[in-house]
Amino acid sequence: MEIWLNPACSKCRTAVRELDAAGKEYVVRRYLEEPPTVAELEDVLARLGLEPWDIARTADAAKLGVTLPAKDVAHRHAWLEAMVDQPRLIQRPIITAADGTTVVARDPESLARVIAAD
Repeated sequence: MEIWLNPACSKCRTAVRELDAAGKEYVVRRYLEEPPTVAELEDVLARLGLEPWDIARTADAAKLGVTLPAKDVAHRHAWLEAMVDQPRLIQRPIITAADGTTVVARDPESLARVIAAD
């Protein structure tokens, strides 16, 4: 199991507490320090069944000085590049279980689903 997290994020800290309480083994990726590659984002998005703009923290774009492209297939790669360049744009935490189940674990249901899947 792998968790992409920002230690300053309360949802990330909650996810870690729940994983620990469930006795799960996991690898922490501090994605702000070690941003994902475009290929890694593509893989996560495929498992999530989502588009880049679906996991983007769009409200943070202005704070970061980022102008986001249109939410369409023609601009998909530009979204991925923006997220790699500014990983704060990526929603968190993202957890991938050993069986490939991947969730953005911001709510208790998603977190419970990935814990049960591993």
